[in-house]
Amino acid sequence: MELAVYKITGDKTTKKVELIDSIFAIKPNDNAIYMDVKQFMANNRQGTHSTKERNAVAGSRRKIKRQKGTGTARAGDIKSPIFRGGGRAFGPHPRDYNFKLNKKLKKIARKSALTYKAKDNNILILEDFDFDSHKTKNYIEFLNNFNLADSKTLLILTETKENIYLSSRNIKKTKITRASSINTYDILNANSLLISESSLKEIEELFA
Repeated sequence: MELAVYKITGDKTTKKVELIDSIFAIKPNDNAIYMDVKQFMANNRQGTHSTKERNAVAGSRRKIKRQKGTGTARAGDIKSPIFRGGGRAFGPHPRDYNFKLNKKLKKIARKSALTYKAKDNNILILEDFDFDSHKTKNYIEFLNNFNLADSKTLLILTETKENIYLSSRNIKKTKITRASSINTYDILNANSLLISESSLKEIEELFA
């Protein structure tokens, strides 16, 4: 697939780039995408949830009423889960949700995500650029040039450029990442991928 290269003003340049079929036109593997996104979201969980079971609740162990003759169900101490203020039965405790996936599967998942974006014509190639100052209006003007101000966008660069990052920081629907750090979740979560020329070469080196 051949795409034109754009300036940040929204104008086409005379340059064109070819998207490699082995990255942007493979047969998508939906299961690989599912597993990679699942791992990404699981690794972001804090896992700090905690509850007190009956052994951790303060209270007397005295039997609160006689076993028979009350006309109600038998009951033990006040810390029983069936009573208000009692312990939690089988409640959650701190745990680590992380799990591992092999590199080959993760690579297939990311190629599949890039393929979906390419099929939907949601990839835009940009000339390498930087801003003179870190002002939010710079980034908003840049998005307006492509009518993307109301869309979720992911800008992929070879390295973090401070002026671009600081200019985009206050805009909710935009994210900036390095080519070496792209993941399946961010690719699919964005409506449009904005890829700089140099970062496209890096993506090709990483996944080819």
